[in-house]
Amino acid sequence: MLNVPSQSFPAPRSQQRVAAGGRSKVPLKQGRSLMDWIRLTKSGKDLTGLKGRLIEVTEEELKKHNKKDDCWICIRGFVYNVSPYMEYHPGGEDELMRAAGSDGTELFDQVHRWVNYESMLKECLVGRMAVKPAVLKGMLPKSQVTDTLAKEGPNYPSYDWFQTDSLVTIAIYTKQKDINLDSIIVDRQDDSFRAETIIKDCLYLIHIGLSREVQEDFSVRVIESVGKIEIVLKKKENTSWNFLGHPLENHHSLIPRKDTGLYYRKCQLISKEDVTHDTRLFCLMLPPSTHLQVPIGQHVYLKLSITGTEIVKPYTPVSGSLFSEFKEPVLPNNKYIYFLIKIYPTGLFTPELDRLQIGDFVSMSSPEGTFKISEFQELEDLFLLAAGTGFTPMVKILNYALTDIPTLRKVKLMFFNKTEDDIIWRSQLEKLAFKDKRLDVEFVLSAPTSEWNGKQGHISPALLSEFLKRNLDKSRVLVCICGPVPFTEQGIRLLHDLNFSKNEIHSFTA
Repeated sequence: MLNVPSQSFPAPRSQQRVAAGGRSKVPLKQGRSLMDWIRLTKSGKDLTGLKGRLIEVTEEELKKHNKKDDCWICIRGFVYNVSPYMEYHPGGEDELMRAAGSDGTELFDQVHRWVNYESMLKECLVGRMAVKPAVLKGMLPKSQVTDTLAKEGPNYPSYDWFQTDSLVTIAIYTKQKDINLDSIIVDRQDDSFRAETIIKDCLYLIHIGLSREVQEDFSVRVIESVGKIEIVLKKKENTSWNFLGHPLENHHSLIPRKDTGLYYRKCQLISKEDVTHDTRLFCLMLPPSTHLQVPIGQHVYLKLSITGTEIVKPYTPVSGSLFSEFKEPVLPNNKYIYFLIKIYPTGLFTPELDRLQIGDFVSMSSPEGTFKISEFQELEDLFLLAAGTGFTPMVKILNYALTDIPTLRKVKLMFFNKTEDDIIWRSQLEKLAFKDKRLDVEFVLSAPTSEWNGKQGHISPALLSEFLKRNLDKSRVLVCICGPVPFTEQGIRLLHDLNFSKNEIHSFTA
């Protein structure tokens, strides 16, 4: 029997926003949308050419299928006939043809990593490669991954557990001093206990089936000076445990984050309110037995099942407001996660998300991203360039910068939109700039009315050269840019022309 991949597996190490120069979308023919593709996969049409059979594919056989009308691609050991998908692929046919007749795992991870390809291409599955999995890119067994990281070495994390009559404390010794509450994610479902600790570019996993029942609420504490994490569980019965529990999949493993899949939990929709005519502020509540904090500048994935196909989209959480007095209430484990999401009426994912009722559930992944708080160290000037919903990663950056960077002299935001009605949180931004004199906000419109007295146009040398003036000639500066791909790519080129170095720019692609 072949092991057919599950529909719910998201490509590991996905990125919501990759550096400029990544894949751009190409115009699709009429009738070639994602929804049209889903309809085709549900039609019963034979998309593999094998009449429902699954085969084992040799490397020699794979190489033969390298043309547009006969294109097989291997991803993580499984082979797909992607010829029927060619005209539906947002990146264009040429992008798929780069991996024609070969193992496309590495290429896929470079430009498509967040795509839930297993669900999208399940009807195109030809079979599995007829070679040992360890030979295939991306197929290294978890045990081998762990062994390569010196499991018994002095710097390998460890854990222990202690108990009183009413409590069980699980202690994780990371042996790192830069661990904080953002570094640990805890999920407990029934008797399953799962704790992911992010240690540099790796993930240390404790995964145990608990020997006895515990209550829903628990606490997490980090002793940063020694890199120790304490997770305190409350027993349901005040009896002594003979052992903590039995190990589950990948327990006590240290795995490179690029080799791990994403873990999802179901979150409940608590509120939904209009921010602009087509943008909503969604508030999701984490499950009671989850501890998760999304670091500044990082993102998560929301997943919905649409007509039987799981669709995954990346979003950057925001604060509930730009003002501290209106911020979300501080509850145990930061239970609320907010998202500013633009609803596209002709889209597939956002209308479905908008149709959710208060109390409904949506699956949310663990955080991902490359942005580090350390980029703010000794920062004096912070410039933010945002277009449309590219404003979302700037929300938490603004909050943090104005509150927690003592060296900061100036924050400047240039916010590009089409019309005044499209400006997200305009009144809040204006009030915040009035309240904190370090903040300057400039709105730029590409299609203003005749009444508009502000700046207009698109991102350009004229706009940026005036805007990006350092407070001091040699001040430490960071420029964050986010928006549609053309906006970001043009912005990066202009920033380099203005002599900003690579280390002074953090770019996102919306």
